[in-house]
Amino acid sequence: MTTGKRLLKALPPEHRDRLMELAQDVAFPQDTRIFEEQGTADRFWVIRTGAVTLDLSLPGRRRATVETLGTGDLLGWSWMFPPYEWGFGAEALSLVRAYEFDGARTRALCEENPALGFALMRAVAEVLAHRLQTARGKLLDLYAPHTSGSL
Repeated sequence: MTTGKRLLKALPPEHRDRLMELAQDVAFPQDTRIFEEQGTADRFWVIRTGAVTLDLSLPGRRRATVETLGTGDLLGWSWMFPPYEWGFGAEALSLVRAYEFDGARTRALCEENPALGFALMRAVAEVLAHRLQTARGKLLDLYAPHTSGSL
């Protein structure tokens, strides 16, 4: 299981090589907002260096950091699923260098090559499951009643 790390290594070499044909090198300076919740999700990134925080807006509170991503991690999965809107926000915690992929071109590649599409979908689904579990834990920490003693 990828648990969010090493997305590209989770793909068989022939699929990884084909996907990398779509990659663009990008950089985000520290403190740059990369995307906002509910914004249009039309791309994704694989972090090469640096760190990115995923956050969630909570009514009446500051943004809550859900997870910190680093080298090899997938940033963004909402480009795969309609309505193609970000479920979290993201900010560069440090200078970030990443491979950027266009969502529409990647979806077209997956339709053209179903084996690649399945491999990518499976890898992203593992990341998604991990992220949802992490977000759930953070929300429980924030909102669950704190008890003293053992139950």
